[in-house]
Amino acid sequence: MILDNKLNITDQIELSKAEERISKQKARILFDSGDISKIAVGTFEGLCQIHSYLFGDIYEFAGKVRNVNIAKGSFRFAPLMYLKPSLEAIDALPQRSYEEIIEKYVEMNIAHPFREGNGRATRIWLDLILKQELKKVVDWNLVDKDEYLSAMERSVVKDVEIKVLLKAALTDKIEDRALFMKGIDVSYFYEGYSEFKTGEL
Repeated sequence: MILDNKLNITDQIELSKAEERISKQKARILFDSGDISKIAVGTFEGLCQIHSYLFGDIYEFAGKVRNVNIAKGSFRFAPLMYLKPSLEAIDALPQRSYEEIIEKYVEMNIAHPFREGNGRATRIWLDLILKQELKKVVDWNLVDKDEYLSAMERSVVKDVEIKVLLKAALTDKIEDRALFMKGIDVSYFYEGYSEFKTGEL
């Protein structure tokens, strides 16, 4: 099913390419403009800001809580009837230590609050929490796609694997532009998008 979009595109391949190009451009602008420093760190409001920034030119639902139930494979994300209280509970979770931050990230992934683009927005959100609380970010270039996806899938039951995987990729290069741009490219690669390079858009 092709998502309704502001570009009036009706072909899935064309929409995927446009979505990647436009949202990667917006990710670059988010960093280069300094707007990234205005995001409300570690809150659902902040995640909405990121999502709206990336996808606002493409989808009406950008930055808005989904109004449908969604699943990936056999896993169903938080049902609509529990989504609002889930998000309120996640907002209240502590984020003082690495372990707490990853636990909060895992819970937000289970909530999957948006119709599309959850992973890409939430990985930026995660890095902003790590940056604020620990003066670290993830070097996503060091995180293998298959290992990451399987660890995230299993994190619903046990989050040890994702904690170990991401901890090994932490860096203190928190203001490094090249690292941010490459991180966006890797984040998109996880979701099957690899047509454009963020730093070149």
